[in-house]
Amino acid sequence: MSGGGAPAKAVEPQPHPPKEQLPNISYCITSPPPWLDAAEAILLGFQHYLVMLGTIVIIPSSLVPQMGGGNEEKAKVIQTLLFVAGLNTLLQSLFGSRLPAVIGGSYTFVPTTISIILAGRFSDTSDPVERFKRIMRAIQGSLIVASTLQIVLGFSGLWRNVTRFLSPLSVVPLVSLVGFGLYEFGFPGVAKCVEIGLPQLILVVFVSQYMPHVIKSGKQVFDRFAVIFTVVIVWIYAHLLTVGGAYNGKAQKTQLSCRTDRAGLIDAAPWIRVPYPFQWGAPSFDAGEAFAMMMASFVALVESTGAFIAVSRYASATPMPPSILSRGVGWQGVAILLSGLFGTVNGSSVSVENAGLLALTRVGSRRVVQISAGFMIFFSILGKFGAVFASIPAPIIAALYCLFFAYVGAGGLSFLQFCNLNSFRTKFILGFSVFMGLSVPQYFNEYTAINGYGPVHTGARWFNDIVNVPLSSEAFVAGCLAYFLDNTLHRKDSAIRKDRGKHWWDKFRSFKGDSRSEEFYSLPFNLNKYFPSV
Repeated sequence: MSGGGAPAKAVEPQPHPPKEQLPNISYCITSPPPWLDAAEAILLGFQHYLVMLGTIVIIPSSLVPQMGGGNEEKAKVIQTLLFVAGLNTLLQSLFGSRLPAVIGGSYTFVPTTISIILAGRFSDTSDPVERFKRIMRAIQGSLIVASTLQIVLGFSGLWRNVTRFLSPLSVVPLVSLVGFGLYEFGFPGVAKCVEIGLPQLILVVFVSQYMPHVIKSGKQVFDRFAVIFTVVIVWIYAHLLTVGGAYNGKAQKTQLSCRTDRAGLIDAAPWIRVPYPFQWGAPSFDAGEAFAMMMASFVALVESTGAFIAVSRYASATPMPPSILSRGVGWQGVAILLSGLFGTVNGSSVSVENAGLLALTRVGSRRVVQISAGFMIFFSILGKFGAVFASIPAPIIAALYCLFFAYVGAGGLSFLQFCNLNSFRTKFILGFSVFMGLSVPQYFNEYTAINGYGPVHTGARWFNDIVNVPLSSEAFVAGCLAYFLDNTLHRKDSAIRKDRGKHWWDKFRSFKGDSRSEEFYSLPFNLNKYFPSV
């Protein structure tokens, strides 16, 4: 053929390039909403307050009645837990990791706390309120001792030496199961009152994911404030069902889950009350319970390491240097210490649900989380007003969990972009650790549900908890297994180093070696010269 040229070569489709920081984040750590638009920052902070209320209310509502306390004690414990969460969130964002991480109650400490509640030495007290106080003082003593574990590991720099061997490959199972491992608090909670929980789940997905594309207002209103919009709508709907008599004559369990007037918190909460240390009396100490709580604290430490990494990702920060992770862990130990001193019936860790909210709103501002801490402290002191929001039906909160925990789990999967997924070593470590991280806790939890005690059942309760609690945590099992395999299977090979993403991760190992890390994680008020990174 004349005048013809060679056919154009087909363009090969290119994979998406890896991103060290997430794009399309509206406000990262160092770019908070402007003060001129204070209403936006306040509403975003209030959303974080609403989201963390779920755990704050659910844990005391479950534990306090078992301890012998009534609605008055339950309201005071919720106030105390809320007050301490506000303090710890401020301390963490100012002096700890400096991430927009909310520090609140943790389900990890619940099994050990229940073990203390069931201790036989409290059965000789006939007065339920006195029994409640005795158990509370025992929990306080064990938390105070357990806090030393994270304080020592964090501030001494020992945890830095552990986390410097992390790689993107070992981070994936840890962070993923920090989110996905909480599946039991998602749809099962929605199904406790499906006529309220399911509309909330559908509505929050529609408003946050579809509405911004249907109504293009130029401002990110629907995705940024989807929680407030949908919770108000469904809460009003649930209240109409309640006053309309939809649950009259229903089973007690149904009424507790569905009604908006059954929490008993509003009537029991005082108008104004400032929580204070040792409000339940002087803590008591038991060596076995302290050791068991220390193991729960270590499990929370591993889980919070994954949550810290997820928060840094969704705040569009650089990967956390090991020294900053260690500093954050040290201040989390201080958080557990404050929980023990004030008597919150529960330890503290990074709130996974609030990490998911960062992803939903695409706002990773430190200032927003500090505003939410202000709401926590304010409403913990004004008990009646805080009790109004604490009375939101649990299925509404569980519907939000479905979204937030999924975001955190997906945040862990995003680190696969730095790994070689065509490597059989990568496939084995990833698949085996995730599978065992789901399978082992499933066995332990099923065994406990059927028999009333864990697979390890000896005469020493503290020893049982030391073994059963960590092996019941999906994130702990998967994270530890991935960390061990990744650091023992031929890791010194240069090709394998690149397969596991270590070459990328090590760019951020030195706190002083990266100007962006300095910007994100440096302490305020020139405190670095007095308190250098551990």
